[in-house]
Amino acid sequence: MGQEKLNMVDHSAVKAVGAYGGGIASSGSVCGILLGGVAMISSMYSRGSLDEQENPRLWALSSKFLKKFEDLAEPYGGMNCRDIAGVDWKNRDAVKEYYSKPESNRKICIKLVGEAASILGELLEQEEAGNREEKQP
Repeated sequence: MGQEKLNMVDHSAVKAVGAYGGGIASSGSVCGILLGGVAMISSMYSRGSLDEQENPRLWALSSKFLKKFEDLAEPYGGMNCRDIAGVDWKNRDAVKEYYSKPESNRKICIKLVGEAASILGELLEQEEAGNREEKQP
């Protein structure tokens, strides 16, 4: 969604983050929402090769997004998927229940995706506005 908003769709980048779900390869580790947001920022501001200079905005925006996501995830026990989703991704029955039962924590994940996307959009818009101001004489 972020790529579409910025008019820079790259299907290989979408494929590259496919295993972020379930907290990195269904491990329950760091939430894929956070990882995806940082990947979006990186796709905009990181270098493409070691010969290029890295844009310092990469670190500033990533840090801001991380902090805001940390605040969003705090009520659920942290930024790990196992805390937020509360599912063992290696347990097929638990995964089926997560996707099929309306009362599962999936509703939390869906809510966090929307909130994180909104926050990321706001951060990128603020960055762009600040960038325009810097360029004005």
